[in-house]
Amino acid sequence: MRAVRLSVVTATAVAALTAVTGCTEKGSSGDSDRVIDVTATDSKCEVSKKEFPAGHVELAIENKGSKVTEVYVLFPDDRIVTERENIGPGTKQKVTAEVKAGDYTIACKPGMKGDGIRQAVKATGGTAAKRDPRLDSAVAAYRQYAQEQADATLPLAKTFAAAVKAGDLEAAKKAYAPSRIGWERTEPVAESFGDIDPKVDVRADGLEAGQKWTGWHRLEKSLWQDKKITTEDKTLADQLITDLTDWQKRVGKADITPTSMANGAKELLDEVATGKVTGEEERYSHTDLVDFKANVEGAEKSYELLKPVAKENNAALVTELDKQFAALNTLLDKYRADKSSYDFTSYDKVGDADRKQLSDGVNALAEPLSKLAAAVVTKSS
Repeated sequence: MRAVRLSVVTATAVAALTAVTGCTEKGSSGDSDRVIDVTATDSKCEVSKKEFPAGHVELAIENKGSKVTEVYVLFPDDRIVTERENIGPGTKQKVTAEVKAGDYTIACKPGMKGDGIRQAVKATGGTAAKRDPRLDSAVAAYRQYAQEQADATLPLAKTFAAAVKAGDLEAAKKAYAPSRIGWERTEPVAESFGDIDPKVDVRADGLEAGQKWTGWHRLEKSLWQDKKITTEDKTLADQLITDLTDWQKRVGKADITPTSMANGAKELLDEVATGKVTGEEERYSHTDLVDFKANVEGAEKSYELLKPVAKENNAALVTELDKQFAALNTLLDKYRADKSSYDFTSYDKVGDADRKQLSDGVNALAEPLSKLAAAVVTKSS
């Protein structure tokens, strides 16, 4: 679930994350026609150019505001081309994206809320970005993976919904976390559609004005905090299946590129840093480590598919990513007795020192992962 509001704890985690993901980088030189400088403040979203060549482009983002922000490149229908979340005040980020000729919008969202401050931009020319054939294979394989995850999620979600509709509190609790694994593995694909995530995965503090709370976390609250299943909950269970079925049918139409895969892997680590490590995502059920593991698995899948090309372009980066993925997976294994199971320790039983260790592991992986998109399109010097 894309974070919308940040508590003090989350803001601290974001600050730690952005500290190792480019905040000390020098600003863009601005002399390349494929580099777009984006300056975000609390009231403005300024771009250095509103037209640029189609193909690979780099957003050099600087947050000069007082709020944590996020920056999006959007299609005309608000589908997401690429994004970078959790950009702390006074920090810089770089994002590599691939765009075809056409109209787009660059949006900055101070406070990570609302439609954002928008700038219309245009990619010109009809030349698609040159791509290694192995990357086409990677995209195809990832598309298949995303569809498989959606296909596998639906029956698990139906089991969860059936338990809710039957009024079986314990069965619904047992089915809850497994029903979310496929979604968490491929969350950036689901979020790219724009309208599905707010229906199925929004938290109470992420609701926009006038938005009805629906989806997994609304039912999570009933099961663990309220400890009862209402007639409305049973209706919401049906709505969850309707919305997830919509997601399943649309996954195959998602716009996926090598850079969106790489950026999506980074987004999954951001999800961990700002929701799972803090315990905010599953605040009632405390099943955060299940989501955590699924996010890492999804990020690692993208990485493994892109790895052959990335290794040729930047072998040192691949060595570091291999090391940090292994370290984080080993760390997560401490919290489950069976490495083939998703039966993790309840997160409310994980102390502050252990949470700090998990956070450090995420940050250590997020920093090199932020460089993956560039590594699949350019060779290191």
